[in-house]
Order: sequence, then structure tokens, then C-alpha cells
Amino acid sequence: MKIILAGHNVDYEVIKECRAFLDGKERLTPETISAAYARISRNPLPVDELRKIARAEVEKARSSNRNIVFGMGHSSIAEHAVFNVDILGVSRLVVEEIEKFRLCSYTEKSQRYIRLEDDFVVPREVRDGGLEDLFVETVRKQNRLYHELYAGLKDYMFEKHRDMLSDPRGRSTVDGWAKEDARYIISMATHAQLGMTLNARNLELMLRRSAAHVLKEVNEYGTKLYEATGDIAPSLVRYIEATPFDLDVRADLRETIGLLMVKMGASGESAILAKEGNVTLVHATPDGDEKIIASIMHSSSDLPMAECLAAAHKMDSEEKEGIIRTACLHMESHDPPLREFENADFSFEVTVSASCFAQLKRHRMATITCQDYNPSLGVTMPASIREIGMEGRFMEVISGTEEVYNRIKKVSPQAAPYILTNSHRKRVALKVNAREMYHISRLREDMHAQWDIREAASKMVRLGKKVMPLTLMLTAGKDIFCPT
Repeated sequence: MKIILAGHNVDYEVIKECRAFLDGKERLTPETISAAYARISRNPLPVDELRKIARAEVEKARSSNRNIVFGMGHSSIAEHAVFNVDILGVSRLVVEEIEKFRLCSYTEKSQRYIRLEDDFVVPREVRDGGLEDLFVETVRKQNRLYHELYAGLKDYMFEKHRDMLSDPRGRSTVDGWAKEDARYIISMATHAQLGMTLNARNLELMLRRSAAHVLKEVNEYGTKLYEATGDIAPSLVRYIEATPFDLDVRADLRETIGLLMVKMGASGESAILAKEGNVTLVHATPDGDEKIIASIMHSSSDLPMAECLAAAHKMDSEEKEGIIRTACLHMESHDPPLREFENADFSFEVTVSASCFAQLKRHRMATITCQDYNPSLGVTMPASIREIGMEGRFMEVISGTEEVYNRIKKVSPQAAPYILTNSHRKRVALKVNAREMYHISRLREDMHAQWDIREAASKMVRLGKKVMPLTLMLTAGKDIFCPT
């Protein structure tokens, strides 16, 4: 056995410094690794030799990539080329669009831990619609209240949790609670920054989708992303123009569904399994416990799946519980359940604030689709704001914000959400398997999790347990997780 490090990412400034010592920057490209790996399937040479050949013949490597990726359609070759990208000065709203790409990695500036300044994006659609002054005035009102809320909440939190202040970490935690509740009045136009890691295949998809997006800021993001990366691996990133599918499918669907809804009228019918507040369990795999147990039996025996399903159906509750407990017996809080737990699904609809969604969307193994932010769904106001007597001020700014939202919506519906706050809500459809439910529970039901996402996660888990009590019986936040 031989394990050889083929490469690793380094800071681009270091790469630029190294160019002075190399004959030509062409050698400093991830395309040669992609080309070498592409040749593995048809060339008997050791892969380290294939890399050496590719480095010596960069143009041939690029030609090979174009043929294999675009001619033959083996796009996975592009996944061997990886980019690290700094993203600064984008709006909080557009971060949601960027982070829709589930196979990329993101680390984002947290509004929970960092005291925010007053920087924000003024959308081009708002400027073109003649509403810039009104937009700026409204965001500044939100920001002024943010600072007032933070000051009041900090005093309140410090008084309420005096026992934690002697420890620097405890003091920082309490201060963070003040920040995270104050941010509910901050607009979706607020500046964000993040670090992103993605491969060339996903870069190409992101560029194409950005070109097709209805928001000008997303279009600009795509243009600047291509300017920053386009000459690094040109043989792997080729189709960056918006396709008719990217451009038109959503608008076509809205039109088709709108006409159907008018034709059908309001049925008044509702198909749900269970509901708790803002979380609805819409569907779950029938006999999910038995499906999971049969899957565990299948991978732990020589029996066909049909026989495993029949056996699981015949078991009594004690026997079924024994299998689930055995499957989880040696788990620690950082261990995921076995992959067999992916064989049963839950479909939820959750109505969540922007603050909550910022965390929910990070569960990229779930299937997440959502509607636009909608003021008619109300707002989520932290209880602490009411407790410090600032509810009236908070709702006054919310009311003014929604008036401006309605004015922007008449001019540019797609840009209106920029003015909405972290407290505004939208409906999210979420499909998760039982394995991912354990991850959500461990991370989001933990005592250190932010209260908004913790409440949503706890409701999801409780509803899930109603239909799969055995499969989910060991779900818990990592602070109290115990597999026995």
C-alpha cells in the first residue's frame, strides 16, 4: 500500500509569491490533478507518474479535461479541482442564495457573536425604482434600534445571569445572548461575509444559476466570482451562461400553479399527520420503525430484504427496541447513527424567522425548499425584548418596515425582501431521513443551541417520535445524549 499526498489548498497570496520562482504560472493550476485522475481508468501508469506527466504538459492536460468533462460527460473529474473563495459585502439575503449549493462548504460571519455595524446593501432595483432614500432611512431606523436593544438586553442578561459573569467564557456567552436577540430587528440587506470552498463542477453550476437569478446582486456576485476564478481552471469551467431551464422554469411554474389554484378554488382540505405550533409533519415513511429495523437486519445477516421486512413486522415491541438499542449502543455524542437509518423519511413544513432559517439551511443533507419571506406570517420577537419593555418600539419599527416593503413590492417584488428583518418569517418544506433527524437533534436541541432553532428542532423531533417512536427514541441534544 502507498498513500501519497497529491496536493492541498494554500493561500492564493502564497501561490502568487511562488510564481516568481517558476517558469510560467500554468503549472500552478488544479487542472493537472484533474487530468491525471481522469487518466487513471485507462492508463496503467501509477497515478503519481500520471500527475508528473500532466504537470509537464499543461495544455495537453487541459485538452484532455475538455474532452473528458465536456465531450464525454464525465463531470466528476472537475470535482478534483477545489477553490477557496472570500466573499465580502454581500447582503444577508443573497447569502441564502449562495448557500443553496449543498456540496459546497461555508463558514459565515455570525450575527450571534459579532456586534454588527451599520453597513448594508442598497439593491440596484431599489435605486432604479427611486426608493433609495426611503430604503436607507428605514434600514438606519432598524440599525438604531438594534444598538438600543443590544444595550438594554446586555444589562438585562448580565443581571439575569450574574452567576456566569466571573468566568470570561461565561461572560462572553451572556453577551452573545444579548447580540443574538438584538439582531432580530436587523434587515436582510445587512452586509455579510463568508469563506466558501467548492470544486470546479459546483463552481460552474453556481455561475450558471447566478446568471439566471432575478436579483441583480446575485448576477453581480456571479460575475465577480467568475472574474476571480475563471482563469485558474478554464478547462473545467465552461458552461456559465444561464440556460432556458434556469431562467424560466420557476416563472412557468408560478403561472401554471396560479391558474390551477384559481380553477380548483380553496378546497379547505389539509393532509397532515401532526402539528405543533409552527411545525407540521406532513408525511412520514409508513411503518418507518419496521423499515429501519429491517434495513439493520439486512446488513447484519444474509437474509433477503423481503424476509427482513416480514420478520420485522412479526416482532414484538421489546424485540424491535432491542435492535434499535443495539444499533446505537456504542455511539458517543459525535457519532452519527448507522446509514440504515436513512431508509425512513419525514416531511415537515416549518414557518420560521430569517434568524432561524439561517441555521436550518445549514443542514444540507436535508432537502430544503422554501417560499419567499411573507409579512403576513407575522414576526418572531425574542421574549427578552418584551421583558425589557421594548416590545412597542420593536413592533413600531416592524410596522414601518412592512409599509416600506409594500411600496418596494409595487416597484420590484423580487427586491422587497431586502428591507425585511431577521424576525420576518417564511414557510420552509423540509424532508429529512431519520439519520439526519439525529444530527438535527444532537446539534439543535443541545442546551447551547440558539433558542429559536432549538424550539423548531424540538417540535420536529416530538412530532417525528409520534410516528417512529423506536427509531427516534435516542434523539437528544449532545449535552444529554446517552445511548443506553
